[in-house]
Amino acid sequence: MPHLRSGLRDHGGRWLALQAAAALAFLLVSGCSSQDATCKNGEYPAAQVNGPGSYCVPDGQEPDTGFVRYPDGKVPRHVGDEWDVYWRTHRLDAQGNEIAADTSPAASVATSAKR
Repeated sequence: MPHLRSGLRDHGGRWLALQAAAALAFLLVSGCSSQDATCKNGEYPAAQVNGPGSYCVPDGQEPDTGFVRYPDGKVPRHVGDEWDVYWRTHRLDAQGNEIAADTSPAASVATSAKR
């Protein structure tokens, strides 16, 4: 009987290790896609007027004062996607029109000082 118990423990340990590995793989795969999303489900991103900021607005609500919706077709969905990168060097005015962004170091310091 001792041999049988030893075999069961080994099998149980391998089964537990397999389950742990599968759970870890699932978390890594599923975590990446939601972790780098710009906003969670039920929200959309809004851009800071003439600034680099953004925040997530609940669906069905309008952005707060000082923020506007991104233009249709140019909404960032994930960190580092095409539109997330694009809006790092472009800005929107209060009407949602694209304007040139001043991304020089002096502009960043001036913007930071105003906060």
